[in-house]
Amino acid sequence: MKDFLSTLGIKKENAGTSTGQKFLKTGSANMITSYTPSNGSEIAGVYETTKKEYEEVIKASLNAFDEWRMTPAPLRGEIVRQIGLKLREYKEPLGKLVSYEMGKIYQEGLGEVQEMIDICDFAVGLSRQLYGLTMHSERPQHRMYEQWHPLGPVGVISAFNFPVAVYSWNAMIAAVCGDTVIWKGSEKTPLCGVAVQNIVAEVLKENDLPEGIFGLVTGGREVGEWMTSDDRVPLISATGSIPMGKKVAQVVGARLGKTILELGGNNAIIISKEADLEMTIRAVVFGAVGTAGQRCTSTRRLIIHEDVYDEMKDRLEDIYKSIKIGDPLDSSTLVGPLIDQDAVDMMQAALKKVKDEGGSVLCGGDVLENMEGHYVKPAICEVENHYEIVQDETFAPILYLIKYKTLDEAIAYHNGVRQGLSSSIFTLNMREAENFLSHRGSDCGIANVNIGTSGAEIGGAFGGEKETGGGRESGSDAWKAYMRRQTNTINWGDELPLAQGIEFDV
Repeated sequence: MKDFLSTLGIKKENAGTSTGQKFLKTGSANMITSYTPSNGSEIAGVYETTKKEYEEVIKASLNAFDEWRMTPAPLRGEIVRQIGLKLREYKEPLGKLVSYEMGKIYQEGLGEVQEMIDICDFAVGLSRQLYGLTMHSERPQHRMYEQWHPLGPVGVISAFNFPVAVYSWNAMIAAVCGDTVIWKGSEKTPLCGVAVQNIVAEVLKENDLPEGIFGLVTGGREVGEWMTSDDRVPLISATGSIPMGKKVAQVVGARLGKTILELGGNNAIIISKEADLEMTIRAVVFGAVGTAGQRCTSTRRLIIHEDVYDEMKDRLEDIYKSIKIGDPLDSSTLVGPLIDQDAVDMMQAALKKVKDEGGSVLCGGDVLENMEGHYVKPAICEVENHYEIVQDETFAPILYLIKYKTLDEAIAYHNGVRQGLSSSIFTLNMREAENFLSHRGSDCGIANVNIGTSGAEIGGAFGGEKETGGGRESGSDAWKAYMRRQTNTINWGDELPLAQGIEFDV
């Protein structure tokens, strides 16, 4: 077994359920086997959470919440600070595991762990900034203010493409807010969940904290359904496909629970005739082929002004022909494998549909049959924005080229999809840039100028509109989603005046 696996406490067979410091072994017969997409070989197995184990995690989380919510927020922040320090110690092996189990290149694996570290730092500062407001009362000798209270156990359902970072966006913010956390990661990357839980457990043990503050469950749809239908879990934060998110919203909404949904993205870059094309090319290539097109913020559509269309097309084709595809742990690799064979099949089906609808595949798209693992060549296609396949998100490195004449036309193409996550315009024209950011411009949750669609910083709230779900995680005031607001009015006088001047004498 590779050294980084043993460093992270990964064994051939691993318990997949933890109440915090303690992993549970209650006799699950179902083993999830993790395979590396780099060559298809087996890495290790993780036992799926049973219903009995799930109940233990829930009970531990509820019990811990009683103590954790009464711990002063700066002290909760101190625990998160220590988790950040521990992640710094394990950055290299955890980054390698992310790369090995998910398939993104090692630099991106390290970047994902750095995101975890950064959000810990952000959350530590936030632990002293959970501010409310003070308002003036209309009644004499009254004081009004609002404050924020923890919700309770927060359920986090994360996806394979960011197997550790998205968890931390939720967990570290929720923790300083006073919530406990129950995490179900993707069944495609279960070892990353076990490894992170091992790291967090070290901090919990060192501080003699109770079981239940950070819990882990492992499994497929059934385990997720236990969480979403459980009214003991007031908030579900779910990252994944649009169909999955709609189901989560229905189930949680039916019990009047809260959701944070981070779903599909069909992200576009508008390329003006006044763009810096050198900068644009670099942003497009990283956005389109980084993580083999398996980021929710991956660049999927290029909306290019007709005056620079041919130049962009030719230059992108030349670059795509020279991209190094291979082992994600090889430092010279720029594009690793897709996560599994299903992803390869979906990409091939999408390329076929492009041709069936009248588009063309300019380059790439080939399955690299001579390589072990799930490797493909990133593809560039010429299409029309209204094509059904262009309206959908294919989680693979397919880049659609669309030509435009006027900025109004480009923005209409840009907004003319059901998803609304990340967006960008490349232009040196101030009026074009400001138009794109105006009320009539991008309808996405993230809108950038001269920056690509991929690679958001943790300081800003992350999320999107329309079928992307409307949720926000990470920075800014996203912390409010993990708490409940309470308005307080205190009468410090010796009379009882009523609001709105109502008189009610008894």
